[in-house]
Amino acid sequence: MGTALARKERRPRGTRGKHGVKLGQRFLRAFNFAAEKHAGQVRKASTIPYIAHLMGVASLVLEFGGDEEQAIAALLHDVVEDCGGAPMLKEVRRRFGPRVAKIVDGCTDSDTHPKPPWRERKEAYIHHLKCADAETRLVSAADKLNNVRSILSDYREVGESVWERFKGGRDGTLWYYRALVEEFLRGKPNRLNRELELAVRELEAAASPAGLPGSIRHDSFSSKSFSRKSFSRESLSREFRR
Repeated sequence: MGTALARKERRPRGTRGKHGVKLGQRFLRAFNFAAEKHAGQVRKASTIPYIAHLMGVASLVLEFGGDEEQAIAALLHDVVEDCGGAPMLKEVRRRFGPRVAKIVDGCTDSDTHPKPPWRERKEAYIHHLKCADAETRLVSAADKLNNVRSILSDYREVGESVWERFKGGRDGTLWYYRALVEEFLRGKPNRLNRELELAVRELEAAASPAGLPGSIRHDSFSSKSFSRKSFSRESLSREFRR
């Protein structure tokens, strides 16, 4: 199974099997489950239902080579963090199986309330990605790409006030997405990661007074200072290669 999965992930986009990915009743159940759990939630500083983000991430996962279970995980990737914590992960595992639950867990930067401090959580998540498996990295990168594109679109509309929506502010948010890009590109490049890099570059350029991404002080937010002892996730393997 692992060998077959690795082959599937390495296939170039557009050659995903003779009949493509078939989405069945499990995907529909996951959509309904996500819509129910996130009911009433909206995207930051907007009236857009949160399910729109989850649909966008699932769309990107399928576009860049994911299968049905990875798309299901994309629909559910925020349900633990935003809708119940660790007990919710058990429910996801019961309803959708261990593979989906593993990916959802890998896309979660906190399953406790209150959440740890923002910078601590983000540094921990970047550290986690260093040993996360290929399909977790796929769903995570799709999530970050959808987020960056939304931030960029909002920045064009409202300008600098967009940073007021984020606990990290301007510099912290840009640091986080740049650090994510660097981690995703650490392995063999793929189309999704390149799209994420382009989107982050565009956001950096738009947000920089000089129009240059180099104005962001990455050193003051370096993730290298984060200790392994502060991170308790189970070590995973394999890099996403396509």
